[in-house]
Amino acid sequence: MAIVFSKIALFLLLVNSLNFSGVLSLGINYGQVGNNLPPPEKVLELLRAQRVTKARIYDTNPEVLTAFANSNIELIVTVENQMLAQLMDPQQALQWVTTHIKPYFPATTITGIAVGNEVFTDDDPTTLINNLVPAMVSIHGALAQLGLDTYIKVSTPSSLAVLQESYPPSSGSFKSEISVVMSQLLQFLSSTKSPFWINAYTYFAYKDNPSEIPLDYVLFNRNAGMVDPYTKLHYDNMLYAQVDAVVFAIARMGYGGIEVRVSETGWPSKGDTNEVGATVENAAIYTRNLLRRQMSNEGTPLRPNMRLEVYLFALFNEDMKPGPTSERNYGLFQPDGTMVYNVGLSALSTTSTSSASISLTSSANKVKN
Repeated sequence: MAIVFSKIALFLLLVNSLNFSGVLSLGINYGQVGNNLPPPEKVLELLRAQRVTKARIYDTNPEVLTAFANSNIELIVTVENQMLAQLMDPQQALQWVTTHIKPYFPATTITGIAVGNEVFTDDDPTTLINNLVPAMVSIHGALAQLGLDTYIKVSTPSSLAVLQESYPPSSGSFKSEISVVMSQLLQFLSSTKSPFWINAYTYFAYKDNPSEIPLDYVLFNRNAGMVDPYTKLHYDNMLYAQVDAVVFAIARMGYGGIEVRVSETGWPSKGDTNEVGATVENAAIYTRNLLRRQMSNEGTPLRPNMRLEVYLFALFNEDMKPGPTSERNYGLFQPDGTMVYNVGLSALSTTSTSSASISLTSSANKVKN
């Protein structure tokens, strides 16, 4: 009974503390792990044709930063994982910001810096985890010293593997072994009013357990869904359930006001024989349904008045990505610009009555688990 009460109390606290709203932009990953991809100038033309207004890249590629100058496309850039140890030093962080950010701003509208990517679940995470928050603090300090901290937010994307429990959403909690550093991270995000980024792939859950997880539930199709037994909230898709599990996990650490955003989600159009569900049809359905919900300014059941910001993976199929076949087949487009499948990005952005817009995420080195 005490467990039930605590979950209900936590739910009510979240509802009362998160009565805010916002209209943000859907993102699309622009990966560069290929030997046949168009130059940034051509990519910019493609993005403009799709009416893209935001971009997120996983490095500070000077060619991209230069090409996107005066384009009115907002960019989030990334510090590579191997740089964290160096950038713990405030002077090194200042040098990095002076070299990689300041020369391009404000002509290139840089709005955020992602410090590392999936640091908590990296192949060798121990050192990275200990370096993460100090590097974030140093980079934020460098931005403040240069008068840029009010324009550029600092955060880090994590995978769903940081969760110990995720079902039902109200049971969401972080793994105990990362609790100390996670608490430090949340304190930093709270003090700087920065979002918590999560990489969430419903495809992985379905692939691993297709006999138990309904395909319609992970594809945003019409289905019975599930009801959280403690909050009584109804979920008609897995992505929203995953996000709310993260919200609860954060609240359990004492930081209920932090916004959660999805830094990566997507569905592969092709896979190996053991990659169940990796088809063009499913990829098109997932992306199309997600787009429609984004253009409707939807929030999750726990935060219905706060539009969930989502970055779709990916813009291009990337032929040099290692791993299973699916890794090279998340793109909406082939490298030559032909569509893998058509979800009507530009049509949605012009016919929608909402003020939402389409945006883009770029991954230079990203390899999903």
